[in-house]
Amino acid sequence: MPRLRLHSNVALRPALAALLLGAGLLGGCGAQIDRHGHVFIDVDVNSVQPGMTKEQVTSVLGSPDTTSTIAGEAYYYISTMQKTVAFLKPREIDRQVVAVYFGGDANVQQVAHYGLKDGIVVNYMKDETPARGKDLGLIEQIFGNISNRGMFKDQRSPGAVTGAPPI
Repeated sequence: MPRLRLHSNVALRPALAALLLGAGLLGGCGAQIDRHGHVFIDVDVNSVQPGMTKEQVTSVLGSPDTTSTIAGEAYYYISTMQKTVAFLKPREIDRQVVAVYFGGDANVQQVAHYGLKDGIVVNYMKDETPARGKDLGLIEQIFGNISNRGMFKDQRSPGAVTGAPPI
């Protein structure tokens, strides 16, 4: 049985170059993690307690990312983490929201923590308002308009007598 022997490494060089090139290309497809919004420090978040004033909350957590005045006032501190792989659309992998609710006396009434699982997905309609009504196809529209406009000769029944001249 004959043996295959490589007399030199010349035959392996193209395969090795292709392997290194492929590994380099795949290395560029690694995921990138981006953080947006507020950076939470557990000590600061845990130090916000009921009874604190708005000024005290702002000095501990900083300015809120957004506020609300519906059913009392609230401060919201929001942090998100997104993962981007190569050229694909970023995907949100984590979200944290700290909501500080104030009572009528402008003191902290409750502190709530929300995560990605607590969110609700809202689908938005983009730049068009659907008009509901009778949906006709192109052929129905063309022939419907011809018959409605009386484009043919006298469409009245032969026995009908009226005082008006024919159209």
